[in-house]
Order: sequence, then C-alpha cells, then structure tokens
Amino acid sequence: MKPAFVFGTRPEIIKLAPVIRAFEERGVEPLLIHTGQHYDYEMSSVFLEELELRRIDYHLEVGSGTQAEQTGTAMIKIEKVLMEEKPDVTLVQGDTNTVLAGALASVKLKIPVAHVEAGLRSFDRTMPEEINRILADHASEVLFAPTEEARKNLEREGITENVYVVGNTVVDAVLQNAEIAERKSDVLERFGLKPKEYILLTAHRAENTDSKENLRRLLEILEELPVKVVYPMHPRTRKKLESFGLWERVEAIENLIVTKPLGYLDFLKLQRNAKIVMTDSGGVQEESIILNVPCLTLRYNTERPETVKAGGNVLVGLEKERTLSHVERLLSDEEFYKKMASAPNPFGDGKSGQRIAEILLELYEKGELNVRSSRFI
Repeated sequence: MKPAFVFGTRPEIIKLAPVIRAFEERGVEPLLIHTGQHYDYEMSSVFLEELELRRIDYHLEVGSGTQAEQTGTAMIKIEKVLMEEKPDVTLVQGDTNTVLAGALASVKLKIPVAHVEAGLRSFDRTMPEEINRILADHASEVLFAPTEEARKNLEREGITENVYVVGNTVVDAVLQNAEIAERKSDVLERFGLKPKEYILLTAHRAENTDSKENLRRLLEILEELPVKVVYPMHPRTRKKLESFGLWERVEAIENLIVTKPLGYLDFLKLQRNAKIVMTDSGGVQEESIILNVPCLTLRYNTERPETVKAGGNVLVGLEKERTLSHVERLLSDEEFYKKMASAPNPFGDGKSGQRIAEILLELYEKGELNVRSSRFI
C-alpha cells in the first residue's frame, strides 16, 4: 500500500504525525507532500524536526496569496505529484486551503481521499475554514470523525458510508510529546515565567486579525488583564497591527510578552504550564482540555463544541467585560478553576493514529479503497 500525506501547516503536521508513525510501524512507507502553505521556516520545518519525522518527499513551496491563489497553486502542484507517484490513498487533515486542494486534486484523479478530523462544523460559512472542511468531507471516500458529534454532522449532510469515529489524533500527539517538552524545552526560563502564573494567548484567524476594529477590541482586553500574557504572534498579525497603526499600543502593554512563532515543544510546554489559555484556534482548544488548562475562546462559535459541553472551554468572543470577568473568576475562585481544569477530554484515548492506519490497510487489503461512482445519496 502507498499512502500519500498532504499537509502544509503546523497543526496538520502535528496531527498527522501519529498516523504517519502508525503506518511506518506496520512496514508501510508513506509519501509525504508538504505544500508550504506556512512557507516560513519557523512555522513548518522546525516542527518536522521536533516530531522526528523522516525527510519530506516533496516541498511544493506554495507560499502565501489570496484564498483562490493559494488553493489553486496548491492544486496544480499537488496534482503533478499525484500523477507521478500514483498513491493508493491521499490523507488530508483539518480545514486548510491545503486540505481542500489535496482533496480536490486527488478525487479528480480517482485517487480516494481519507479525511482525518472529518465532520467538524462551526456552522459559520463566513469562515474560509468552514467551506474547506465541508467540501473536503464531500470529496472524501473515507472519513475519520473525531467524535460522535462530528459523525452526526456528516450524517445530517447525507454522508453515512465509510465514516469511522476514531478519536482525535491531537490526543496522540499531545500525550506523545508533552513529557518530551517538559524535559527538552527551557521556554519558561527564557521568558522568566513560573508555572500557573501567566496566560497563554494565540490569535491568528482572519476574522480577528484582518479587522482593525477586532484587533483594537483584542488590545483593549489585553490592556486590562491582571497577569502576564505570552503571545506567540504570527508575522502576518504583526504586519496587520503595524498597518492599522496599533503596534505602539501593543508595545505599551506592560504585562504582554510578544514572541515570534515557537517550536511545537516550546509551545506545548507553555500551554501545559499556563494558568489560562486564550485562543481563536480550534487545535489549541483541543490541546488545552487534554492538558487540563481552562480555555477562553476569542470567537462566537466553535467547531469543537465538545470542549464547551465538557466544561473546559468558554466562548467569550472579543467581549471585554465577559472575557475579563471569566479571567477574574478563574484567578480568584478555586472551585470554578478546578471544575474547568478537570473537564473530561472528549477526544479519545491517544490511539487514533493506530486506528486510522489499521482501517485503511484493511480496506486496501479487501479491495474496498477506491472512488465509487455513487459515493453519496
């Protein structure tokens, strides 16, 4: 069997790594295709090194651009590789432009697509990621849903065949790497931090960072937070702050530590030791509940509703009073903090990668891994 993995961003690399390892443990050598959607070294290659993945077979160097430019360029380059390599299945993960490009290029070549983390829905079609995940699901032959809720989302859209609830590979990745991070990373010492005495912030989604008003609202929250905040900032976000004339305001926030994007182990150690996580990232929401760290999500919806239902995550949007009141309560109310920190992880037991590899190998051995002419009702 010859599986091809198509990825282009840090979360994809992290979440596909357990599946890649699972194939390798079974004597199957996967084809690794990196689109370079995160084209900067610090945002991609460093993660490959830390996760100890073997060399990438193809670097496509897609880079930045508009949604259409990035997706279209990735499709053209992925198609050429797939035509040459002729894999038996293409695996994609999540909801990026790379995922959509990989799924469309593959299925049009009659190469079956396996979508890892299928069925997630924010029910907000203004988000590019929502469009990507919907289209990728409907182009896929095999769908690996992380939870029963994700499976139900697929069922509502008429997708019922070859759907498997396997848990989320983020659990595999976090469990495999958290202890390594504790041993290897000196990130707390570098920034002069003590465990549970700071907030970790990530904010990178277009709806927050492409709007001057929303960035201003984020800064208003940061200016009033009573503890240190560590913010690994995407270069694109910094450019937006500078172009909107807001960078001087960032520099004036005394409790704020702004860093360049961090390696995975550094970030994981920061996350594990944070008192609170504030984020607009779906993956960080998942990791936080796995690591037992209360999460406040700077969005008004989430494709990870399981984290909210479990009690480890609260949607606060960019509402200053709502956000600050939750921070204050988490800092002052020990029982409330313990309740959020001990919320049960809804994403599985850390064996998702193994399940995915076993299912695909079984389908392949039975001759059932193919693109059918009547995939859905």
